[in-house]
Amino acid sequence: MLAAGRALLLQVAHPRIARGVADHSDLRERPLDRLTGTLDFLTVVAFGTEEEAGRLGRGLRRLHHRITGPGYSGDDPDLQVWVNATLTDAALYVYEEILRSPSGDLGAAYVEQARYVAEVLGCPPDAQPADRDGFRRYFEDTVASLEVTDAGREVMRAVLWSRELRWLGPALWLNRFVTTGLLPEPVRVQYGLPWGPRRDRCLWILLRTGAFSYRLVPGRLRRAGVPVLLWRSRRRLARKARAAQRSRREPAA
Repeated sequence: MLAAGRALLLQVAHPRIARGVADHSDLRERPLDRLTGTLDFLTVVAFGTEEEAGRLGRGLRRLHHRITGPGYSGDDPDLQVWVNATLTDAALYVYEEILRSPSGDLGAAYVEQARYVAEVLGCPPDAQPADRDGFRRYFEDTVASLEVTDAGREVMRAVLWSRELRWLGPALWLNRFVTTGLLPEPVRVQYGLPWGPRRDRCLWILLRTGAFSYRLVPGRLRRAGVPVLLWRSRRRLARKARAAQRSRREPAA
């Protein structure tokens, strides 16, 4: 959650992904629904059964098959690899850079296991970086090649200054502050987001304080919420599935 904004803005810093999101996504009208949908997918794939992951993957592949436009396709392996890489990077960044690896060096194992998410989405295994070193090289090279377009900036404004989320007030400001500070500097500059040394110091004081408090909590207690998250994700996904079935039956009736 802490680096979700970083992941999303890195995704739409890719011109073809930005165009696809602008053309096909209802992110601007339903930002929380899109966030919870992504988190539900990741939660069930990571902690649910293989059958559940396979079912979710088939549904998302059908959805992505319909996402096409000038220069982009939801079935493009290159775009799938980049989307998955931003999610993998977000988790690694928080775990290694902010929390300072509280359970030891798990980065290599995480990169290997995160490949499964892209495979569930239909991305060929050989299209993905093979290990952590390969992932780092791929990620850094891709970040250096990103060109933020007007479509990307439009999505950025919808995320960081969402009209639908104005009622969140200070929480929306905090998300904007953290997301801006966690972006790689070249991407942040292309988005035109203001930043500076003073803001950077304030951000890292905040993050280090939170990380220190987090590390005081025993690991077993930190992980105690996983079954609850999985239960809630399953319930939301089941509710969406029932709503989709009703909507398909209504025209026939």
